[in-house]
Amino acid sequence: MIQPEAQIHIKNLRLRTYIGFNESEINNKQDVIINAWVRYPAVQAYDTDNVENAVNYRTICKEMIAHTENNRFLLLEKLTAELLALCMTQKNVTFAKIEVAKPHALRFADSVSLTLSANREA
Repeated sequence: MIQPEAQIHIKNLRLRTYIGFNESEINNKQDVIINAWVRYPAVQAYDTDNVENAVNYRTICKEMIAHTENNRFLLLEKLTAELLALCMTQKNVTFAKIEVAKPHALRFADSVSLTLSANREA
């Protein structure tokens, strides 16, 4: 029997937050672009067509917005790890990956980004 996993992709969530340790970064909010991938078993969701059996991407997105905009971070690693942990708190999630990019971090680059991922242990 096929056991499909759904993959949700929250794509290019554009937010502003305090991130960095230079004086200008400490005193001014910066743009960040967040991409999130979340996987979960989809069988119950599509068999029942019941939202209670799916991962609510709106809830995840709202939590990511609130966490990013209401906190300060010195490192991309900290913000990315905390967003990853937030995604993994959803009970059905088996895998999550978060990429956070700072578009204006380097003069000659489109952005600098960091990606972290996690698997739920069986």
